[in-house]
Amino acid sequence: MKKLSLILITLFFIACGKDQSDLTVIANIKGLKKGTVYLKKVDDTLLVTVDSVVVNGNSKIELHSDLEGPEVFYLYLDKHSTETDRITFFANKGVTEINTTLKNFAFDVDIKGSEQQKVMDEYKALISKMNNRNLEVIKEQFEAQKANDTATFNKLKNEAKNSVKRKYLYTVNFALNNKDSEVAPYLALTEIYNARVDLLDTINQSLTPKIKSSKYGKELDAFIAEIKANENSN
Repeated sequence: MKKLSLILITLFFIACGKDQSDLTVIANIKGLKKGTVYLKKVDDTLLVTVDSVVVNGNSKIELHSDLEGPEVFYLYLDKHSTETDRITFFANKGVTEINTTLKNFAFDVDIKGSEQQKVMDEYKALISKMNNRNLEVIKEQFEAQKANDTATFNKLKNEAKNSVKRKYLYTVNFALNNKDSEVAPYLALTEIYNARVDLLDTINQSLTPKIKSSKYGKELDAFIAEIKANENSN
């Protein structure tokens, strides 16, 4: 009888263990009283919903998903589809906590979770500075054109052109310096996918074996192989 009880208890804990999700996302959205929050990810080029929570006065928002390895997920509020209505984050097994506000859903965000997210935050911090400068350049170009200041306008035009190159080179260097992170192949696929194939290949060849066998490592390898195959066929 004791043996039977022990077996039943063991089976119970095994069952409970199987029910546990690989990823738990806890979202705190200040100001949200009613609405639906969706957890989504890309599956075979399609954006799919893996979990959702209807908010009706309850403050606790918890979403779950299976997860084989580090992967990018998206947190949506209601059914908005623009980038400004979603939060992108790099998740790994365990708990990811997302704090934001209803008013500035995608901009007031603070994410605590995976090591991959920390690397992404580091990348975004500098890219954000670059983007802010690009906006300043556009404004200054308009003012120079309005004032018929050709010299300044041309100077700013060259700066804008070079800023694109700087972003590409920074992304490549960042990926190379983080070759042991799944963020590296992800950036190559999403930020500089239209760069020269030799730059993409440099990142690909630098990846550690663990990262090369990850979701985005495999996708980058396949992407480069496809580009080379198309080039050889032309």
